[in-house]
Amino acid sequence: MIDSHIHVVPPNLPGVGPLDPLLEGPRDVLAAALRRQMQAAQMEQALAMGRFGTDPADPLGVAATLEIAKEVPGLHAVGVADPTRTDGEHFQRVGEEITGKPVRALKVYLGYLHFGPNHPNYLPYYELAARHRLPVIFHTGDTFSPLAKLRFANPLLVDDVAVDFPQVSFVLAHFGNPWLREAAEVVYKNVNVWADLSGLVVGDAPLFHDEARRDLLADTVRRVAEAFRYAERPNRFLYGSDCPLVPMKEYRDLIRSFVPQVHHQQVFEDNARGLFRI
Repeated sequence: MIDSHIHVVPPNLPGVGPLDPLLEGPRDVLAAALRRQMQAAQMEQALAMGRFGTDPADPLGVAATLEIAKEVPGLHAVGVADPTRTDGEHFQRVGEEITGKPVRALKVYLGYLHFGPNHPNYLPYYELAARHRLPVIFHTGDTFSPLAKLRFANPLLVDDVAVDFPQVSFVLAHFGNPWLREAAEVVYKNVNVWADLSGLVVGDAPLFHDEARRDLLADTVRRVAEAFRYAERPNRFLYGSDCPLVPMKEYRDLIRSFVPQVHHQQVFEDNARGLFRI
């Protein structure tokens, strides 16, 4: 199985902390914990989001992820698109990173950064993505920061760039939650739009067994299952957890509970393997 959405470094976004103390601790401790989680959840591969706004010599924020990947078999890096950088030198370095390092996709942090998906500053990234066959993952839906602006994270906005860049594969991270029906419509309409099922709930392992939270989890499952059916494209959905915001095994079981068994192989492995060329 493949987890298409995890974090192994602090995202360094406005108003967002490290997500988990583990991400700021010793690399060997983090690597060991991640290996245990992947083994417990039977995840053979995982894609880790990079860090925003790092050293100019690390234009996609993947250096730390690639170091951790040396100790975690099956871990892959996702670079971060920075809309505040528009100079030619930056994009030259981005191009060199894409061609010289194993970067599997680009991440656009909608909402956290106050730029819509069709902002001119993102267009060079889409052109590079098209040239190098890299998927572009958008954060969509709810955010983890009081400084974020939600209107930029509405999944309907992705329809514009899906139409304008038909040769690029776009991913709606978190399935646009809580705008699930809107996200499902964008997936339904556009053959080049995918959705990952990460981060639909956030919490530690006891949350998933807490009787007091049972109704909340049931409501989430019902709404997501309905949107999944509405999209009518099981071949465009990806499993993702958003670990360490959730434990891999418990979250995997939650997603398994509503994805029809006939689509498990697609959602938990085949779709991601094809999209990210793993």
